[in-house]
Amino acid sequence: MECFLEWFEHGPGIDWVLKSALAHLWFVTIHPFDDGNGRIARAIADMALARSDETSQRFYSMSARIRAERSQYYDNLERAQKGSLDVTQWIEWFLGCLSRAVDNAQTGIETVLEKQDFWHNCAELDISERQRKVINKLLDESKTTLKTSDYARIAKCSQDTAHRDILALVQLGLLAKDTAGGRSTKYVLTTASDESNGQS
Repeated sequence: MECFLEWFEHGPGIDWVLKSALAHLWFVTIHPFDDGNGRIARAIADMALARSDETSQRFYSMSARIRAERSQYYDNLERAQKGSLDVTQWIEWFLGCLSRAVDNAQTGIETVLEKQDFWHNCAELDISERQRKVINKLLDESKTTLKTSDYARIAKCSQDTAHRDILALVQLGLLAKDTAGGRSTKYVLTTASDESNGQS
């Protein structure tokens, strides 16, 4: 561990992104604790990436991405630990995982901004907390259609209440009947750009 810490803080000046990949692998391989080595290794990797970014604001989490890809993570980790001293394949996987973490964060940011725009355009509309909860669910999950039973389940209300709420949202222009048809009526979320016009 003394050698590891010396290398991490004062070792050869390699790029912090590459140092993040190596530090994660080496710490997990040293395995200094009975429990929690993976969590600490992810924290060390995130710390090295933060040094690379040279900013306190980060919109992605390598740690969360590794947890999301834990099966591939363990496969690549085992391959790196049991193979030769060449860790190129590990670094390639790590960098790919980092790229996916950044892409995922970008998608998340776009979703947040779209949601903010949606509610900004609806600011003057009379929307109940129950309706807001269902619309947020649709926005968060990018769900394309909504049935009365879906609404009742999300809002924890009766089918009748769900139906009344849906009709009110249709009247406000936030929901529209899905033209695809089917056995039960489905509704789709519309854009909120013209709701104020519909209220005049």
